[in-house]
Amino acid sequence: MDAHHFEACYLIETPLDPAHVAEVLAGEQSCGTFARVEGETDALRERARATVESIEELESVPAPSLPNGWLERRAAAGKPLAGPFRRARLTVRFPVANVGANLPTLAATVSGNLFDLGEVTGLRLESLRLPAEYRQRFDMPRQGIAGTRALTGVQGRPLIGTIVKPNVGLSAEETGALAARLCAAGVDFIKDDEVCADPVHAPLRERVQAVMRAVRTHQDRTGKHVMVAFNITDETDAMRRHADLVQAEGGSCVMASLNWCGYSAVQTLRRHTPLALHGHRNGYGALSRHPLLGFSFQAWQTLWRLAGVDHMHVHGLQGKFSQTDDEVVESAHDTLAPLAPGLDDAVLPAVSNGQWAGTVPLTWERLRSTDLLFMSGGGILAHPDGPAAGVASIQQAWEAVAAGTPLDHFARHAPELQRALGFFGSKA
Repeated sequence: MDAHHFEACYLIETPLDPAHVAEVLAGEQSCGTFARVEGETDALRERARATVESIEELESVPAPSLPNGWLERRAAAGKPLAGPFRRARLTVRFPVANVGANLPTLAATVSGNLFDLGEVTGLRLESLRLPAEYRQRFDMPRQGIAGTRALTGVQGRPLIGTIVKPNVGLSAEETGALAARLCAAGVDFIKDDEVCADPVHAPLRERVQAVMRAVRTHQDRTGKHVMVAFNITDETDAMRRHADLVQAEGGSCVMASLNWCGYSAVQTLRRHTPLALHGHRNGYGALSRHPLLGFSFQAWQTLWRLAGVDHMHVHGLQGKFSQTDDEVVESAHDTLAPLAPGLDDAVLPAVSNGQWAGTVPLTWERLRSTDLLFMSGGGILAHPDGPAAGVASIQQAWEAVAAGTPLDHFARHAPELQRALGFFGSKA
């Protein structure tokens, strides 16, 4: 791959020759359509057409993975295309000059109408590869891993975080009081839930002020700054105002629901504020859960990292969602890998959903990195002895894995961990 091209890898399923479909795909997403048009000269095609770099044919299947009206219309016209349905992995090379440093157009180029093509009964964007020069034309993390560690004062271990619970419903003052308890408990990071942005019962302005009073009081007393990811998901101008408010109150982080804000809004927010940008992935399952449709995490997170996010949700091991542990591990490794060789643009993986002290050993065993944000909502706030004991139980679990000691042995001298193992372990 040279400096003038980027590559996308696709998994396709089709009743046709995969080589033919690969050319349809390349033409559709560059300078072609279903028939060659006036002005589509050989010189223009040489300059602007995407090219198929490789085709790896995989196993065939007897039935299509997805419904397809195009095939139904062919059958009705007496031109049926029956199986087998052939699967293949394609690598397609695109000219950088077709796109430039335009993130929404980059996303449209590598996905666009492809999921609607009649020639396919399955299509998934698996990965993106960018030359370093091209990646550097987009936004970089403003804080990333090193900046987040510097702001929170956490070095040499994972950050321990939690989520405001109940997800929505607390007043601004109640949220501030909970933040004060969590700060005192020793947590490093607190975030809003994705469904709580600017509700009537806890307007964002009031919530930011109440929470930051607690954060500042704790910092004045202990010197410890607790990072709070305020959910500022909104329309673009509102998000900029919200970020300014958080910064004015001494905050260090804001959160956005990436899929629902959109690339342009997140880029605008990134360029407006130096605060850490916590990227929430809610809605990603709709784009990824079917194995023959949508985006792999590597491709999805690549596009969002070009918008300059600092943290990225990857879900959690043995969690409550549908992802396998292997997928969670691969996603975390994706966020920690540079988007192009030689660059320092890793973002902090946020491990979350169904996490508690008991999932710490597996998290360490599989990820083998302390560069992560380990977040636990119920695992902290539902601890039978209260949130402070919940935080302590997770701190103790990470101390145990750092020492190479099984949790049950370490818990003999760690009552908060002992209680967590008995309480949450019985519900597993």
